Amino acid sequence: MTEPVRSLTELLERSSARRFLQAPAPGDFGLAERLVFPFLGIVGQEEMKLALLLTLINPVIGGVLLVGPRGTGKTTAVRSLVDVMPDVQRSRCTYGCLPEDVETGGIDAICPDCARKYAVGEPLTYQDRVQLIELPLNARLEDVVGGLDERAAVHSRLRLTRGLLARADHNLLYVDEVNLLADEIVDAILDAAAQGIFLVQRGAVSATYRARFALVGSMNPEEGRLRPQILDRFGLRVIVRGLEKKTDRLEAYRRSVGFRGSPRSVLNDYADETEAVRLELIDARRLLPDVRLSTQAEAFGLRMIQELGIDSLRAEITLFEAARAHAVADGRPVATPDDVGTVAPLALRLRRSEFMDKYLRTQQVEERQLLTLTRKSRRSRPAPRPARRTRRPTARH
Repeated sequence: MTEPVRSLTELLERSSARRFLQAPAPGDFGLAERLVFPFLGIVGQEEMKLALLLTLINPVIGGVLLVGPRGTGKTTAVRSLVDVMPDVQRSRCTYGCLPEDVETGGIDAICPDCARKYAVGEPLTYQDRVQLIELPLNARLEDVVGGLDERAAVHSRLRLTRGLLARADHNLLYVDEVNLLADEIVDAILDAAAQGIFLVQRGAVSATYRARFALVGSMNPEEGRLRPQILDRFGLRVIVRGLEKKTDRLEAYRRSVGFRGSPRSVLNDYADETEAVRLELIDARRLLPDVRLSTQAEAFGLRMIQELGIDSLRAEITLFEAARAHAVADGRPVATPDDVGTVAPLALRLRRSEFMDKYLRTQQVEERQLLTLTRKSRRSRPAPRPARRTRRPTARH
C-alpha cells in the first residue's frame, strides 16, 4: 500500500480492485498452525464485507445474517475477520469487574480486590483483540450457557463452568447453519443477545454472566427456513450470491490456489492493508459516539420504513445505527440521507411477513365491520328523554 487512504470505505474499494496474477511458490506453514484467508483478499461480495465491518464498528446494529447457497464464501468471510478485529478493554478480574460497574453501581458493585485497585488507581482492564467465537452445530445447551463442573462434582463440590455465551462477551459470536440449531439453543442465544446478560442456575448454584456480543449467522435456505422471531433479531441481512463476472470468478480461483499453496505469502501481501483496516476500525469505534444523524436522514429513513409497511421497531434501530457507522467509516461526523440509502437494503430487507400482511388485512376488514355496526347501533338507539325536574316541597309555617 503506497498511497495513504482517506477512510475505511476508500480502503475497501482499493483492495477490491487489486489483481492476483499468479500463485506464489508453495511454502511449509506447519500442520498445527491455523491461518485464515485475508479479509481483503475476498473477491467481490462488497455488501457482505461492508455489513461485517459495520457490525464491528457498531455492535448496537444487532449483528448480521448471511443468506445464500453453498460455496459463496460466507464462512470464509466471517473467519477472515480475525486479522482485522479491533481492540477492546477486558477485565483483569475473574469476576469480570469493570470501571463502568463503579460508575453505575458504586464501589460495592465490584469485588473487594478490584475495589482496592480502583482506589489506588490501578487499572481494572487490559487491551485485547476482539475474538471470533464459533458455535459448533452439535453444541449442547450446557456448552452454550454453561453447567456444573463435572470434575468438581466428582469431589462432591458444586461449581459452574462458563459456556460459549460468557466467552462471547465483547467478542463476535458466529453461528453457522443457524437455521439448523435446536430451538432451546437459539432461544438462549437470542435472550442473551437482547439483554446483554444471562442467568445460569443449576440446583442451589447460580451465576449471572455478561453477554455483550455481536451476532453473525449464516444459512442456506435450501436446508430449512428460519423462525420469524429469530430472523427479526438479526440487524443486517445480506443475500450472498455467486460471483457473476467471469473475471471475478477466475480471480477468486487464483487467490484460493495461491493461499492453499503458500498462505503466509498471501497474508504478507495483504498485511499492510489489513493492519490499516484494523486501525481504521479502532478509530471508527472511538469516534462513533460523536456521530449524529441529520434531520434529513431521519426523515428519509422513517419514510422508507413507513412505505415498506414494516412493523418491527428494530428496523429504525438497525437502519439509523448502521447509517452512523457508515458515516464514521467514511470519516464524517454526520450521517446523511446517502448513508441511510446505502445501508437501507442491508437493514430493511426480509423484514416484511406475508403471513402478517394477510393477517393484518383480515383484521382491518373485521375492524371496519365492527365500526360500521357500532355506528348503526348508535343511530338506531332512541335519544334519551330529558330528566324531569321535581319540585321541592315548600315548607309550611
